[in-house]
Amino acid sequence: MNYDIFNGDADGIIALLQLRLANPIESELVTGVKRDIQLLSQVSANSGDAITVLDISMEKNHTALLNVLDAGASVFYVDHHRCGDIPAHKNLESNINLDANTCTALIVDHLLNGKFHLWAITAAYGDNLIKRADQLASEAGLSIHQAEQLKELGTLINYNGYGSTIAELHFHPADLYLALRKYPSPFDVIADKTSPFYLLKAAYQQDMDRALAVAATYQSAFLSVFELPDADWARRVSGVYGNQLANQQAASAHAVLTDNNDGTYTVSLRAPLNKKHGAGDICTQFATGGGRAAAAGINALPKSELSQFIESVERYYL
Repeated sequence: MNYDIFNGDADGIIALLQLRLANPIESELVTGVKRDIQLLSQVSANSGDAITVLDISMEKNHTALLNVLDAGASVFYVDHHRCGDIPAHKNLESNINLDANTCTALIVDHLLNGKFHLWAITAAYGDNLIKRADQLASEAGLSIHQAEQLKELGTLINYNGYGSTIAELHFHPADLYLALRKYPSPFDVIADKTSPFYLLKAAYQQDMDRALAVAATYQSAFLSVFELPDADWARRVSGVYGNQLANQQAASAHAVLTDNNDGTYTVSLRAPLNKKHGAGDICTQFATGGGRAAAAGINALPKSELSQFIESVERYYL
């Protein structure tokens, strides 16, 4: 049995897209909303199974990884999040790179020798590696207009992954992956007026217009905090809104809080673009936090701990 396990954001979807365009196989797809990262525990592996894991933290899936390896499955693991201790096991092939300027799709791009390089650039844009993606687009000979097209597509695929449940998304991430798999190039997606690009574009604009109307609830030289309401649109837009804020003010950290209506916030934290480190370390101080150096989050931050969170962010970037 083959399993493809991947994060439901742009990086996870496009990392798998590259692999399966290069090596088509029949597999069971395991994915979810962007914050659903403990995906490996959903698999009951048997000896001889082949498992591909993309863009989910090995640290958060450590026990499940040991379980499937002990069951006799082989695991191909590619990621750029906190990994913890990587097991030394003959059935594990790991490709982990924690550099703040890379993403899972770029690691896959390297492994495939750039076979679907335009898709990798799209993923880099979607993961808010704007400077890196711009560099790659220029090196690939793309015009500014073409680079902007890939940036928009990557942003829209990433936007689709945010929500507390699958029902809040416009596409199930597995369905979006399957829809995109028929396009060898991201420009083919944009050229097809029936592709997911156009539905996501319209929905994104509506959600973003609402977010842009929200004023900061806290602002200092080191951090700006924005609080969004308990609403489907707010959960969908929280991550891409955080990315946009980060790109507009590179010297400051940004936190987007979404009210969970249970005394907690979902938090999306973006490190300052000129100090792309620390976001994951800050968020893992809290019970449901995790992420990577430049971008991280907390699934359920008690409102009583908001001041502690703000102090942690400001102390780190002071």
